[in-house]
Formats: sequence, structure tokens, C-alpha cells
Amino acid sequence: MYRFFEILPGALIWLTFVLMALLSWQFPAYVGLFIILYDVFWLMRTVYLFILLHVTFRIMRRNMKTDWLAKLKELKNSVVAPSANFENIYHLAVFPMYMEPYKLVEESFLRLRHMNYPKDKFIVVLATEEAGGEEAAETGRKIQEEFGSDFYRLLVTRHPRGLEGEIPGKGSNEAWATRRAKEEIIDNENIPYEKILVSVFDVDSQIFPDYFGILTHKFLTAPHPQRSSYQPIPLFTNNIFESPALARLLAFSSTFWNMMQQSRPENLVTFSSHSMPFKALNDIGFWHTNVVSEDSRVFWQCYVHYRGDWRTEPLFYPISMDANVAPTFWKTMRNIYKQQRRWAWGSENIAYIFTNFIKYRREIPRKFYWTFNTTEAFHSWATSSLMIFFLGWLPIWLGGDNFSVTILSHNLPRITGSIMIFANIGIVSSAILSVVLLPPKPTWFRPWHYALYLLEWALMPLLFIFFASFPAIEAQTRLMLGGRWRLGFWVTPKTRKGSA
Repeated sequence: MYRFFEILPGALIWLTFVLMALLSWQFPAYVGLFIILYDVFWLMRTVYLFILLHVTFRIMRRNMKTDWLAKLKELKNSVVAPSANFENIYHLAVFPMYMEPYKLVEESFLRLRHMNYPKDKFIVVLATEEAGGEEAAETGRKIQEEFGSDFYRLLVTRHPRGLEGEIPGKGSNEAWATRRAKEEIIDNENIPYEKILVSVFDVDSQIFPDYFGILTHKFLTAPHPQRSSYQPIPLFTNNIFESPALARLLAFSSTFWNMMQQSRPENLVTFSSHSMPFKALNDIGFWHTNVVSEDSRVFWQCYVHYRGDWRTEPLFYPISMDANVAPTFWKTMRNIYKQQRRWAWGSENIAYIFTNFIKYRREIPRKFYWTFNTTEAFHSWATSSLMIFFLGWLPIWLGGDNFSVTILSHNLPRITGSIMIFANIGIVSSAILSVVLLPPKPTWFRPWHYALYLLEWALMPLLFIFFASFPAIEAQTRLMLGGRWRLGFWVTPKTRKGSA
């Protein structure tokens, strides 16, 4: 059954493509009507999502202006929540790394040093890899020497190469590092598991000053604090001015999608950097070490373990990360494609979710909601751009002479094109917001760059096909084929031309 559900996402994609051609040939009029309705659906969905985007942006901007440490002190002294004492909460912050340069890692730790939060409540772990060689080990030694006295404890771990049953990657490294912190610090010093929040960050993550303040406040005021993950907004802007136009567009597209999801907490699953209670992480046995998409898998591990009593609380607060930039344009394009393909490999979770839903069908709620939502999300990722692009023409190309003389045939491209022009309101809105979200400008930035950064959004329809649909199709097809076609964890190379 597990293998069947691994085959399912890819099989649905290729069935969709076969039906697109077959039905356009046999029933062109029905397909023409379908694509008009489908385009209207996407127009409405685009408007809805970009309303959510702007709602999230306003809340995020308000949260970034708030002194959350002051809010925590008010909460501690309040009559309403006298037990909500932030001084009892410890933070375990884990930074897994592979072969990233020292200066990049140092920047992340410098930002951590300047947080608006008591540093004596932090256990910080730099999780290096044995496979990273002597360079990674040297980075660990330098970080320990430079920052060791800044926190309650700073631990540098070294994940062994080639452990049985593991896929080398972020999940296996995180699990190893967190277990070492548990054994060497948490258990040794009898720190209660219920008083620890674990935060996992990509090593290029630069944390805004009040991140741990708003995280702790959310934890202390959440309806289900020990049964929730906590998700910030990843802004892929650290090196945004070094990135070529296509990389910049995809960085902002990923940022905006994650912003939209914050305003849909019923659909929110952990992604990339996130936080969660240590007790829950210990209860589920830490991250699975044999999967690529550990960031979303850990949500489903908790959801299954607690029989549906798990959710993700949006923080409406950002952390900044690197856009995908390589030394040359074509290497950047290749790396972007591979990164998107790795994210699309998250469809591997479908088999885990569905088999456990069947196993615990009497205990887990919302099974049908999550089943449809997850399947539709990965299917649309791979197919929606191609359906919108081709179905306006396929009935004309394949429908034969009888269809070619109809009014619908003559008007189909014009109707679908007009609908999608209206849908460009989402692209225009994104373009404007991307300029607003730009970090402080470098000295070479000129006013005419704003116009350039706005105009490059005209490339988005092509990017959706080549850097969203195609990598998603490849990932889900590889999962369907299995065996030697399966993907391992691909580490996104991090390079910088200068200081972020």
C-alpha cells in the first residue's frame, strides 16, 4: 500500500496529460468550456491568495515594530496569565551545516548574538557533518571560540558519515545533533522537556531581533502550546542584490507563497526553518533520518503520533535566508531547478500520510480534508501552469474540422487570454511588494533599478513552467518509478560575493 501511494502522485500527473490530449481530440468543445471555467477558477484563486498576501504583510510589518521582550515582561506580570513566565523557557537553536563558508556561518551567529532576548536561555548547536571535511571542522572550532561565551551553552556536533538506514542530509544531521544536546546538556542538567522550544534554522538564516520574543509569546499564549509547531516567514533576501533576475523572481515567489500560507493556518505545514516543543520532538523519536523533506515530515510525524492533535501556529514574523545564487548564471539556473525539484520531492510524504490515515482511520480527524488538500497541492504544482498554457490551444490543434468551424474554436484563445490578463493582477501586486521588501540597498543601486526589478516580473509565466511545473513533474515521476530514480538530499550551495 505504501508503494502504491508513492506511485499515485506521478501517475495522476501523467494521466492528466494523457487526458488533456485525448479529450481535446475526442471532445474539444467540452475541453474548451472546461479550460474557460478552469481559468476563471484560477483568476478567483489568485485574487484570494493575494488578498491573503497583503493581510500577512500588514501583520508582519506590525509585528516587526513591536518590542516582544517588553510584551513578555507584561505577560509575566499580568493577572490573567501569572504562570506565563518567559524566564522559565529555554531555547534550543540548531544550525545544521555542510560545507558553507565560515563568513556565512559567522553572519548568522552575529545576528543571533544581537537578539533582543536573554542569551542565558539559549542552547545553541552548530551541527557539522563529518562529510564536510576539515573545512567544516575548522568552522566549528572558530564558531566555538568566537561565540562560545555568548550563550548558556554552545555545542558543536559532528554527524558521522554513512550511518546505517540514513540518507545523508539535513534531517539526519538535525536528529544526531539534537540527541547529542539532549544527552550532554538537557538530561545532564535536568532541564524539563516541557520548558524547551527547539528551533531549526538553515545555516544561512539571519534571525531578526525579536524572533525569539514573538516565538516565546506565541508559545505561552497558544491554546495548545505543547501540541503546536511554530512557523516564521522565510524571506529569501540576504543576497538578493547579487542574484540574477530569474533567481530573484523565484526567491520572491517562494517568499510570497509562504506569506500567503501564514493567513491559512488550517493548511499550514512546517517548512524549512521552524520551531516546536522539545517534548513533542522527543516523543516522536526526533526527525526521520531516511527522508529528504524532513521539515514537512516532522509535522506529519507529530500529527500521526498525537492522532490529529497537532497544528502549525503562524508567527507572522520573518527570518531572512539566502536566495539561490551561484558564481555563474547557468549554474544558478541549474541550482534553482534542483532546489525546486527537492522541494517538490515533498510528495514523498503522501505515502506516509495516507498509510497512517488508513491505519488510524478511527482516531485521526480531518483525514479527507488533508488527503484532498495535499494531493491537490502537489498535482497543481506540476500541472496547473501547463494546463492553462496548453488547453487554450489543444482543442483547436486536435479537435478536427468539425470543431475548427465553431464560434468557440475561434474565440477560445481570446477568451482564455483575456481571463489570464486579469489574473496578472497577482503578478503586478507581487512586483510592487517585492520592491517594498528589498533590504537596505547597496551603494551601486540606482533609481532606475526599481523599474528593472518591476519589469522583470513579466517573466513569471515562463518561470512557472520551467522552474515550477517541470521540476515537480520530474520529482513525482522519479518517486513513481522508484529504485535508482529516487532522489537523495541535495544541499543547495551557498555562495556570496560580499557581505549580506
